[in-house]
Amino acid sequence: MRRSRIAAFVSSVLLAAGATLTGALTAQASQLAATGGYVALGDSYSSGVGAGSYISSSGDCKRSTKAYPYLWNAAHAPSSFTFAACSGARTDEVMASQLGGLSTSTGLVSISIGGNDAGFADVMTTCVTSSDSTCISRINTARAYVASTLPGKLDTVYSAISSKAPNAHVVVLGYPRFYQLGTTCIGLSETKRKAINDASDYLDSTVAGRAAAHGFVFGDVRSTFTGHEICSGDSWLHSVNWLNIGESYHPTAAGQSGGYLPVLNAND
Repeated sequence: MRRSRIAAFVSSVLLAAGATLTGALTAQASQLAATGGYVALGDSYSSGVGAGSYISSSGDCKRSTKAYPYLWNAAHAPSSFTFAACSGARTDEVMASQLGGLSTSTGLVSISIGGNDAGFADVMTTCVTSSDSTCISRINTARAYVASTLPGKLDTVYSAISSKAPNAHVVVLGYPRFYQLGTTCIGLSETKRKAINDASDYLDSTVAGRAAAHGFVFGDVRSTFTGHEICSGDSWLHSVNWLNIGESYHPTAAGQSGGYLPVLNAND
């Protein structure tokens, strides 16, 4: 009994120390951003497609004032803010046109990337318009790409970020699961919905692994989106929208503020 109490005491001390260290690192990262600036990179999930309120000067990149980078900037007032994320961006586009705002003084970088490389839009189009077997075949093609090619693409981007902003705290944001399963829901079959969710998990695992290999933090948004997937009755994701197809399967304003922003805040 005495040994159990000692073990419990030691465990509580270690947990408290871990929480203190995590809090200190988070505060340090926010302080770095306050003095060195914040750069937001990535694809439509970071630019805010689906959230509305787009900045006119951003054009087809569709950067939104309701996107999590813009909200974080408004709340923390870093010394500078570069909002480079762009709708439709792949890893190659990040390399070609999004890294200019990085420097040795950059304190915080956030990024979501990889979904477009894996053919996210084509996967969803195929699954909406085709049979279960055709949908799953397209998903398997995407999974094969994620396994064989995407890790190298991510490594290239992450290495460039480290090189250009060696002192920055980098948070790599993942993607939510799209569907709540086991519910009555008009639209895609349960077979398709499960296969899409599983593919999203696989993509997140790959992104998280490469982020960790570069010493970056992975921001997992699946927990914050739980209960707010499509078919949940309180979705923070657009379903297919034939009148505005570009916003389909992207976070709403609530998904940006309630799903993505808290994860960046917890890891900044």
